[in-house]
Amino acid sequence: MSGIAINRRFALAASGLCTALALTVALAGCGKQESATPAASNAAPAAPAAVPARVLVVGTDAAYTPFESQNDKGDIVGFDIDVVKAVAQKAGIEVKFVNTPWEGIFNALDQGDRDLLVSAITITDERRQTMDFSQPYFDAKQLIAVKSDSPVARFDDLKPLKVGVQNGTTGDEVVGKLLGKSSTAIKRFESTPLALKELEAGGVQAVVADNGVVVHYLANNTAGGFKTVSDAGFPVEKYGIAVKKGNAALLAKINQGLEGIRADGTYAKIFASHFGAEAK
Repeated sequence: MSGIAINRRFALAASGLCTALALTVALAGCGKQESATPAASNAAPAAPAAVPARVLVVGTDAAYTPFESQNDKGDIVGFDIDVVKAVAQKAGIEVKFVNTPWEGIFNALDQGDRDLLVSAITITDERRQTMDFSQPYFDAKQLIAVKSDSPVARFDDLKPLKVGVQNGTTGDEVVGKLLGKSSTAIKRFESTPLALKELEAGGVQAVVADNGVVVHYLANNTAGGFKTVSDAGFPVEKYGIAVKKGNAALLAKINQGLEGIRADGTYAKIFASHFGAEAK
């Protein structure tokens, strides 16, 4: 074979190799372009999933009939419960109730374990320093419960007696002012019904507590032989729904709901169902 023929063969082979390389590079280049520019789509972007509203936890000491108690099924029921349910519905919020002992109820709110409290809580200047209150939703007064044959006719008559109160309540406060906060004549209980049972048993000679609770207990325990004594010196107390100090947004919703249920007659119906009278 001649040198010329050999050179032609190498030239043709080189030419074919260059053509193949060029085609490979071209195809590779097309592949990168397709991956860098995705195919257009007419589909609309998916909407973000809605974030469900958080259920607000309501603390209540469910041992204060008719305001809050537990029925045979363990459900928390009562006047306060019905009011907050109606308020929540009107304000567009969702709530759940958690039985919370009175001794720790305010700390639970402050620590954030409860979002709001409803538990026949009297609005006082002292409490306003550490929590915020809704508009008042119930008027109450202190009332004295004694045995039917008791000579007690006014608050001052309790000075020589042993008196039962629920610990940490306004009844505890007023009796503490009369007898001395550290007086051994004051017997403090976890609930007003327990104090009234002690009265029935003779362990105390009087009990001072909110009128709504005392009247309800005596009406359902007629065999106890009790009577009630009112005193003109007892001021009117206002119950409020408590929220953590500074939670203005939640407070506004609660007040909005309270105004709504008063305006449409819902509050009056709830009041009548528990107390058998028109709301004042």
